[in-house]
Amino acid sequence: MSGVVRAAWRLGAGAARGRSGRPLSQAAAGGAEGGGAEGGSGGSGSREAVERLVREHPVVVFMKGSPAQPLCGFSNAVVQILRLHGVEDYRAHDVLQDPDLRQGIKNYSNWPTIPQVYLNGEFVGGCDILLQMHQNGDLVEELKKLGIRSALLDAEKDQDKK
Repeated sequence: MSGVVRAAWRLGAGAARGRSGRPLSQAAAGGAEGGGAEGGSGGSGSREAVERLVREHPVVVFMKGSPAQPLCGFSNAVVQILRLHGVEDYRAHDVLQDPDLRQGIKNYSNWPTIPQVYLNGEFVGGCDILLQMHQNGDLVEELKKLGIRSALLDAEKDQDKK
C-alpha cells in the first residue's frame, strides 16, 4: 500500500473509503458507481478522459476556480498548502467550467467532493486529507517520491541556523 493511501487510512475508515466502502486505492482503480458522466471515450467526464488528466502530471488538482483565483475555501486551502511546500508546477482543472468533468472526477475517484488531489496518478483525497498530510509530515515525503523538494525543508534549515 502506498504512503498516500496509508495517510488516508490513518484518518479512519470513513475518510479512507469511498461511498462504496472500498478502500481508496480500489475506488480509483475500480469502476465508478452510480450514473453520471461515465461512458465511452467521448466527453470530458468519461473515465478515459479523466484517467488521462490524472496521469498528465505528477501533481493534479481538480478544484473550483483556478490557483490564481480559487472559488471556494477548500480549493483555496489546497492551493495554499501546495504553495507552502513550494509546489508551483501542477495541473489544476476548474470543475465549475465543465459539469461533465465535475461529475466524471467524482465517479472516477468515488469521492463526492471537490477539490480532489492526485499525486503520481493516485487519488490522495480532498482538502482535509491534504491538510492532515501537511500537518503530520506525510506530504513532504510524498512530494519527495515525486522528485519535489518541499520548501518547508529549506525553511526548517533557515530556522536551525538562527
